[in-house]
Formats: sequence, C-alpha cells, structure tokens
Amino acid sequence: MPRFAANCSMLFTEVPFPERFARAAAAGFRAVEFQFPYDWPAQALRRSLDAAGVTAVLHNLPAGDWAAGDRGLACDATRQAEFRAGVPRAIDYAQALGAPRLNLLAGRAGAGQTEAQTRALFIDNLRFAADALAAHGLMLMIEPINTRDVPGFWLNTSAQAAALLDEAGCANAFIQFDLYHMQRMEGDLAATLRRLLPRIGHVQFADNPGRHEPGTGELNFAFLFAELDRLGYAGWVGAEYLPSACTEDTLAWLGAPR
Repeated sequence: MPRFAANCSMLFTEVPFPERFARAAAAGFRAVEFQFPYDWPAQALRRSLDAAGVTAVLHNLPAGDWAAGDRGLACDATRQAEFRAGVPRAIDYAQALGAPRLNLLAGRAGAGQTEAQTRALFIDNLRFAADALAAHGLMLMIEPINTRDVPGFWLNTSAQAAALLDEAGCANAFIQFDLYHMQRMEGDLAATLRRLLPRIGHVQFADNPGRHEPGTGELNFAFLFAELDRLGYAGWVGAEYLPSACTEDTLAWLGAPR
C-alpha cells in the first residue's frame, strides 16, 4: 500500500486544527498535510506535530481570501505582488514545519486578460516560486482542479499541467495529481498515472461523486492504490476528502496503521 497522509484541513474537523495531528496519529497516520496553516503560529504548529509524532508533507502557498471565494492568485495580473509576497511567507512556514513541498493554486484568470496573457503570467509566477523554493531545497506542486467544483479555475487538466511544467523548465516543479479532480475532469486515471508518473510529485484522493471517503462512489481505490505501488510511486498519498461521518468511522480503507 502507498504511504498515506491525512489532510488535516478536511479530516478530523471534529476538533480544532492543531489538535487534529494527534487524532491522525491515533488513527494510524504517520504524516499529515493541510491547506493553509497561516492562521496559527508556525512554531506552535510544529510543537503539535512533534507531540503527535507525525510529519508534515505538504501545504499550499497563500491563495488569497478563501472565505471570499479566492482559489489562488497566480493567474491574476492585478494580484501578482500579493502572490509574490506570499511565497517567502510559505517558505518560512514550510521550513518551520518541516514540509518539503508547497502547492501553488492557479486560481482564476484576471478580468480582461487574454488566454496568452494568463499563460505567460502563470509561467512567470511559477518560475518565481520554483526558484525561491529551490534555494531552500523545497519542491513546488501545481494542481489541476475540476471546474465543476471551482468554475473558472484556470488549470484543470493533467495535460495542461504537464505542458506548463515543460514550458517553465523548473527542475523542482511537479504535478499534484488529485484523483478526485482528475476523475471529474478527464477520467482514465490509471493510464494517466502511468504516463505522467515522473512528473507527479504528490497524489491526493477522494471518491466521486460527493468527494467523500473511498467506498462511497465509483472509484476503484484498491486497484488505484495497487497501481501506484506497481508503478513504483514512492511519494505520499493525501487523504483529502469530506468525511461522510465522524472521521474515524470513515477509515476502513486505511486498514492496519502504517
């Protein structure tokens, strides 16, 4: 089985965020990921991670005002300064928390931008972030996200992500491949994993429809997890789903603690 990380922004929400690391450890996880740690002091979160005995493997770059509907800043020319100011902040958190990779959310294109302008802006911001992370030995992820859940999200297919990485030419930049988002956008998950595995730096999952735990929808997770093993994927696989019940009651897919 792959190495699983609990996404503590979506799992164990029965307790406050810093307490979720211990809940994850008790459930059998040895690693955690999360979306945005910035509302809590980094050193306090590090103490919670260490007390729980879990490793942080990923979090996102700042993505604007999430509550107001922002889903990333990298495609809006009017917010480029805000995007760039968030990069060193994210690096500071990653270093404090021991997280080796950060995820860049593309968001939506700025008003009035052409497709060519948006692409050039995204590449420019991707290179800026990747260069800054490389100086600290960190990896950068870019994540295609489905446009049913997030209408207008600019980066939405695995082929588009691979092409952007080819154009950017950053050795430390990879695809964050979320099985849920890619099932909604394109399907053919196993073949895509086989084709793009060298470009994939992190995997996440939820079942479809509903974005709940494995076994609630159409995806064959036993096959997909076994396929990741067969392909030799050595990275983490993040459980980023909406539990349909108390989180601990949705972990039958996890099996024995790892």
